[in-house]
Amino acid sequence: MAHPKTNDMVVFTFTGLLDNGEIFIASDKDKPAQAILGNSDLPPSLESGIMEMHIGETCKIRVPPEEGYGQRLTDLVQTIDNQKLVATLNPKPGMIISLKVDKEGTEQKVPATVMAVDGSKITVDYNHPLAGHHLTYQVTLIEIAGKPIADS
Repeated sequence: MAHPKTNDMVVFTFTGLLDNGEIFIASDKDKPAQAILGNSDLPPSLESGIMEMHIGETCKIRVPPEEGYGQRLTDLVQTIDNQKLVATLNPKPGMIISLKVDKEGTEQKVPATVMAVDGSKITVDYNHPLAGHHLTYQVTLIEIAGKPIADS
């Protein structure tokens, strides 16, 4: 059996797992994912892992943080003092709130995870919740550029 190669369109199902076994994403078995290899549609480790697979094969492929959601950046954890925000939202640790930030002269709303609340001070984390995590994908290759898996 042939392996997929650069410029092949692949169809696959997947489940994304954190190191603690928590599922953070999964494809719908009735609507599998598609990607063209070599188009930077997928993280490099995931793409090279799929290129080693045969149609119908299932394998686990590990993606390092720098190919996923990046490393956690300590400067993205900040404490803000905003009594009005505390009174309006009553934030609790773990909540994801939308905060306005100035980016290159344009005000944008960005999500932030509440880490702690102390009076009017809120410590928030602007990192993506999956930043710093290794991601493991359990992938089943279904099709390579029109070569569908035989019905069982």
